[in-house]
Amino acid sequence: MRQNQKSEIKELSREEGLARIYKYCAYQERSHQDVKHKLFTFGLRSHDVDRILSQLIVEGFLNEERFAKAFAGGKFRMQKWGRNKIVYALQGRGLTENCIQRGLWEISEPDYRRTLRDVITKKSKQTKEANSFKKRDRVARFAIARGFEPELVWEVVKDVLRD
Repeated sequence: MRQNQKSEIKELSREEGLARIYKYCAYQERSHQDVKHKLFTFGLRSHDVDRILSQLIVEGFLNEERFAKAFAGGKFRMQKWGRNKIVYALQGRGLTENCIQRGLWEISEPDYRRTLRDVITKKSKQTKEANSFKKRDRVARFAIARGFEPELVWEVVKDVLRD
């Protein structure tokens, strides 16, 4: 039988929590939701969390638009994510549609198409399938799962995998 183990949460004072969260926010861009969750793990009460969040926003440590731009640009450049996957991830972090759209502006259309072409080319070389229809389907499904728009994926797949 499994025993219930309580996680040891040391309750920090408001000042200690604020000092730790400054470091947390200075390390990289964070969403409000990420910071709020982190503050609760410090054992802070909700009124202290709200005060600290307000202070971080006023002081410029938290900015959801800036976070959306950094997140979208990073996931696109480093992980080769498409717009759909980025949008779902940002929605999951509680960002507004306006912030999400501003984040997507970080991705230029020529770079987006070039990256999609690279993803499809690389995957087609890795896919060992004799049947060209099956190969196209596998490559397209891979790119769509990466968050690229299906219409655009099929357009590029047909161009890259011509018989």
